[in-house]
Amino acid sequence: DSRYRTLRGIKNRFGAVNELGVFAMLEQGLKEVKNPSAIFLNRGEEAAPGSVVMVVWEGTRPMLVEIQALVDMAQGSYPRRVAVGLDQNRLAMLLAVLHRHGGMHVADQDVFVNVVGGVKVVETSADLALLAAIVSSFRDRALPQDLVIFGEVGLSGEIRPVPSGQERIYEAAKHGFTRALVPKANAPRKAIEGMKVIPVTKLSEALSALEEL
Repeated sequence: DSRYRTLRGIKNRFGAVNELGVFAMLEQGLKEVKNPSAIFLNRGEEAAPGSVVMVVWEGTRPMLVEIQALVDMAQGSYPRRVAVGLDQNRLAMLLAVLHRHGGMHVADQDVFVNVVGGVKVVETSADLALLAAIVSSFRDRALPQDLVIFGEVGLSGEIRPVPSGQERIYEAAKHGFTRALVPKANAPRKAIEGMKVIPVTKLSEALSALEEL
């Protein structure tokens, strides 16, 4: 139902695999979208709880997408875990990490998560942003609109670095974001103009940083 179409290259003899192309359907046919991040960031004017922007790596380029979470009291005996655009098993694992190392009990809550725009995220760099969105919804506290988050979360609560971390931060800065919550190992050595980088090594540190924003 959207005017935008996505095309993913799974196998390419002459180029990069897993490349994602975004096209707009016009009267003249399909036209390439040069800046895909812009179309996936059509957010509301007011910040809403459960929403945050993350930077994923699609093929050979970084792309900013919004992730949303809704946490609500379970309506039945078994709380639901629904993930659209993300791996549902990883969602269950991250909720266990959030309980064990973040001190947040959501076993009696329904948890729904969604990647806006129909993008399917397969890399682990979305872990920290996913948990931030869940915490935001659970506490009913909106996160800043100028904040971007990425990082892998380990089973012991550590925040692991992801590939091309600095390129992701530069991409966020290019789109007007002024704050980034990232793994400490991905923090740039030189300051980026207009961007405040918040490095974290543990989930507890990340949750504390979110409370101070």
